[in-house]
Amino acid sequence: MNVPNALTLLKTHSLQTIIQGEIEKMILSGQLQLGEPLREVNLAESLGVSRGPVREALQRLEEKGLVTIVKNCGAYVRTLTLQEADQIYEIRTALEFLIGEKVAQSINKEGLVSLDKIIKQMELAVEKCDINQYSKLNLEYHDRLAELSGNSKLHKMYSRLVSELALFRRHTFMHDRNSMLKSLNEHEAIYRSVMDGNAELASELLKNHSIDSRKRLHEAIEGAA
Repeated sequence: MNVPNALTLLKTHSLQTIIQGEIEKMILSGQLQLGEPLREVNLAESLGVSRGPVREALQRLEEKGLVTIVKNCGAYVRTLTLQEADQIYEIRTALEFLIGEKVAQSINKEGLVSLDKIIKQMELAVEKCDINQYSKLNLEYHDRLAELSGNSKLHKMYSRLVSELALFRRHTFMHDRNSMLKSLNEHEAIYRSVMDGNAELASELLKNHSIDSRKRLHEAIEGAA
């Protein structure tokens, strides 16, 4: 199995979890295309494992919204319509508002340090114009905020929605340098509001950030039409 530090990972993670992570990366990176069949035999051979953990991983990825499994037909990379993406954005925007409020009210020093670390890495990615790294850190930043809300159900729901949107956005919209700079400024403003404990402002900024993200997605699709 071609996974970095495989022995170390196996000590703390199940084989199925590792395989799930590898397949998820292939989907979100575009290595596996939307609608592409996910054949257990081929995936097992490429990852150097048996079909069992691959099958379990695909089932977990279906629960996460990245894979569609059709009875007697097999598994496929999920396709997402613009209408579905819009519906997800509506829910995400409401959750972002709640996350901003809860995090600003309960953030501790450790949480602030972790967010600051991600922000600094995002700044470096912008300097290098590393779009892939920036996109990865963007997801990490928002996931960390959801985690810091202290509500595990909220975090789980939010993570699934973001995973589904990442699947859609990866194939319809990618940042350029200007959009990365705008996005970075928004993330820094959110961080400052959380650091100041300003729940009202944090909620408003996160809600607007989600609305703007949805708007940029539509602009990218319309521009490509």
